[in-house]
Amino acid sequence: MEKIATFNVNGIRARLAPLLAWLDGEPGIQILALQEIKAREEDFPFPFFEERGFTVSCQGEKSFNGVAIISRIPPDDLVRGLPGREHLGARFIAARFANLWILNSYVPQGRSAADPMFTEKLRFIEAIGDYIQSRHQPGDALIWLGDINVAPHDIDVYDPVKLKGQVGFHPEEQAALGEVMDKCRLYDLFRTKNPRARQFSFWDYRAPNGFKRDLGWRIDHFLVSKPVLEHCTACWIAKDLRGEDKPSDHVPVLASFSGSF
Repeated sequence: MEKIATFNVNGIRARLAPLLAWLDGEPGIQILALQEIKAREEDFPFPFFEERGFTVSCQGEKSFNGVAIISRIPPDDLVRGLPGREHLGARFIAARFANLWILNSYVPQGRSAADPMFTEKLRFIEAIGDYIQSRHQPGDALIWLGDINVAPHDIDVYDPVKLKGQVGFHPEEQAALGEVMDKCRLYDLFRTKNPRARQFSFWDYRAPNGFKRDLGWRIDHFLVSKPVLEHCTACWIAKDLRGEDKPSDHVPVLASFSGSF
């Protein structure tokens, strides 16, 4: 059974030891997408992954942003940067493995609904939809994953009444994401496999005892085409990592697959 995972590590060097311990204890991972690596490519700790049999492809940036795709085999094709949105930093990398495309994104958080970065966030989401439509057909095996920074539904946040209208749970963001999913025919893999599960992938450091109180958000996603959905056997969130020493504020989301795409 092959696994694909996504994880916002919030600093690859700060999180390297727990990341490697988790990776060593999670057999079967073929592809791992990372966000917020916060390192230039020349500063990425390649040897730690290469000695475990992985290839690393990344788009880095000093101290901020940064995305990487770590894989058991080298990609057959690679795209660094989202056309038209490069000014927002290192936030997008795409790789093809045989018939499967992986689109790894770190969508801007948006700050507040009144901030210009909120509009940039909406445009970034729209640009991913345009990118998919311009390069892929509905029947292609495609996964858009990563820290998408949008909780789609009430069940995806700890308090939908209190949080309604806040960045990350704003109707304009939800509408923008929903429009891309509709026009690109993408499925929310976790929600499809776990229709009633109230589970989260992010707990804000700033909330006092936020993890212990489970004040979470589900903002890290697998959005997949139908061929990928049909091969998926399970999708789950590795919540326990948030309780480990020196955790990221996010945890991995994983999916397992049978057969080939």
